[in-house]
Amino acid sequence: MKKLFLISFVTLFAATQNIIAQENTANPDKYTAHNKGKLYIFWGGNRESFSKSDIHFKGDNYNFTLHNVAASDKPKGWQIDYINPARMTIPQTNLRIGYFINDHYNISIGFDHMKYVMNQNQIVNITGEINDGTPFDGIYNNDPITLTEEFLTFEHTDGLNYVNTEFSRVDDISKWFNISNTDKFQLNITEGIGGGFLYPKTNAMLLGKERHDDFNVAGYGVSAKIGLNFTFFKHFFIQTELKGGYIDMNNIKTTHSSSDSASQHFYFLQRIIAFGGIFKV
Repeated sequence: MKKLFLISFVTLFAATQNIIAQENTANPDKYTAHNKGKLYIFWGGNRESFSKSDIHFKGDNYNFTLHNVAASDKPKGWQIDYINPARMTIPQTNLRIGYFINDHYNISIGFDHMKYVMNQNQIVNITGEINDGTPFDGIYNNDPITLTEEFLTFEHTDGLNYVNTEFSRVDDISKWFNISNTDKFQLNITEGIGGGFLYPKTNAMLLGKERHDDFNVAGYGVSAKIGLNFTFFKHFFIQTELKGGYIDMNNIKTTHSSSDSASQHFYFLQRIIAFGGIFKV
């Protein structure tokens, strides 16, 4: 009796294991079901908006602040430059490489190449003193001034470079839209926070001094983002993001003299669209 029971149990166990194996063969885990151990890279373009900012200029013969200065980005539109290896650093672009430490969280490093151009000929208020032997010499107490080219040109156009690390979360929301085969098409939502340093190439001409245009570590930035990721055939994706943050640059080089510098802080908002790939390593 015991022998018969043992044979029956073994037979039932084997049959059960066979059924489970068949089900696993018929319904294997999809490649897109897990992200841990995957590496991704993307490249794209952006548009930016900036808050107004106070810009403080100081040197041997001047020390003044321009209040509530407005600035804009410098878009190129739809250009072959975005994929031309010889010119792909010219437009406003984003490069990011990341690694998934588990199915939902990834760590990445990136380079946000923004462009910041002070709006020329705007009227702002100025506070401080200029004694540099120019027509603009004087003592100012929140007085209006027009930002002509003879007085100041000021832009970070090669560019406002934000080199940063991000920590992000990704969640598959395909089921919200009744998408069943995520290995063909998958829809994800992503959120993240980041921080890094600013390495702008500031193009400036101040009070008739020689034009300055050089790279310099100028300060730091912090940011947060939210985005949608559209993955096709497991490995290829389009990612759209809204990314906002705060930039504080207290060491901007404005002339070829080491005694001349500027500082400013402001908020920014990026609208990003990027194309990339994701692969298990």
